[in-house]
Amino acid sequence: MRRLRTTTPWRVPGPGTLRGRLALLALIATALWVALLTGGFNLALSARLGDQADALLRTRAAAVAATLETRPDGGIVVHEPADDGALDAGIWIYQGDRAIERPKAPRGLQRQADRLAGHGKVFTETAGPHASRLYALAVHAPHNRGRQVGTVVASVGLDPYRSMARAALAGSAVLGLLLLGVVYLVTRAIVGRALRPVAEMSAQAARWSEGGAAERFGVAGRPDELASLAANLDELLDRLASVLRHEQQQSAELSHELRTPLARIVAETDWLTARRRDATAQRASHAAIASAAATMQRICETLLSEARTRSASVPGRCALPELARDLARRCAEEHPRAAPVVVRGGAVTAGVAASVAERILTPLLDNARRYAIRTITIECAQVPGGVEVAVADDGPGVPPDVGPAVFEPGRRAHPADGHDGAGLGLALARRLARAAGGDIHLAPCPAGARFVVRLPAG
Repeated sequence: MRRLRTTTPWRVPGPGTLRGRLALLALIATALWVALLTGGFNLALSARLGDQADALLRTRAAAVAATLETRPDGGIVVHEPADDGALDAGIWIYQGDRAIERPKAPRGLQRQADRLAGHGKVFTETAGPHASRLYALAVHAPHNRGRQVGTVVASVGLDPYRSMARAALAGSAVLGLLLLGVVYLVTRAIVGRALRPVAEMSAQAARWSEGGAAERFGVAGRPDELASLAANLDELLDRLASVLRHEQQQSAELSHELRTPLARIVAETDWLTARRRDATAQRASHAAIASAAATMQRICETLLSEARTRSASVPGRCALPELARDLARRCAEEHPRAAPVVVRGGAVTAGVAASVAERILTPLLDNARRYAIRTITIECAQVPGGVEVAVADDGPGVPPDVGPAVFEPGRRAHPADGHDGAGLGLALARRLARAAGGDIHLAPCPAGARFVVRLPAG
């Protein structure tokens, strides 16, 4: 089977700089106006030249008609004035259809003048390289009830008028091109001068990016547009600096969290190899090593899940009530003395993979298990624009002086509660939820703590 080759349409590349684009835009706008004005001027000039030619023909025909005398029998007598050579050039005098005076003229012009015999106040033109315009004026006999007895036909060559029109068109075109060139150069110079502060800001940003300096552009002494741009850039730089500090802090906390179980694994391994230990001590060391390895595995899997979630092109799907019941059953099996977990809500589907939703909810459920007194509640609900999962406990709750800061890496609401960990569970859960297009927030609660996870709908 023969393949059809598709071709992309050819495009004219435009200027690569903003100054070039603005100058080109000004050039196009000016060219349109110049073309409009040039066309209007030449049309008006052509009409004016035509009117002058018609006025000249009327004047000459009327002057010749004034030299004619009509007789009662319908005859015409021509009274020749002195020095009438200029007046007779291009003039035909007809008595009826018969020419009584005829100038020397080309054959085509003669035939056109003969056709005008017997007509009155009629304009016509001849075609060809040497075109002429003709005008017929009727000669009336006052002795015979004003009946037309003759015709005066005047002609004038159009070459001088057309030469003047062509010269005016060429001159206006040259003037327009010169004007466009000047406008383009002036526009580039003006735009370049206007954009010079932007180039200076770009050079400053390049220097700051190399040195990592904390300088800001500021709005003092800048035009309103550049002041607004500088303020927005400064705000963006502040946000980037804040995100960078947060990432650095979180990386340090993660390093500390990974270092702790790793150090415990190394210590327990050294103790096992340094001397012989009984079976009970060996089992305790093995359990400590397994617990530390599991902690490291959870942290690494959460970070990997975040990276995969950010780069995933197609989100997954997860039935939240079924997942919540599985987590509740697992919590009851692993921690039989913990408060029972109650799952509420109908069929709710989230637009994330089950593994991602599990790693988001597990730290919240572990946190509730540590502080709950009698019960833990997981509520699933469909809300406008997504789904929500609320994990609540009836424990002491989050102190008011901590509040939303409980999501910061390393921050613990009750540092002296005695459980291990460095306070990274909630921070990692929020990080993963935001990577999936959702978020986690601490909701107001009359007793205990209530964390609400918002995720996209499936």
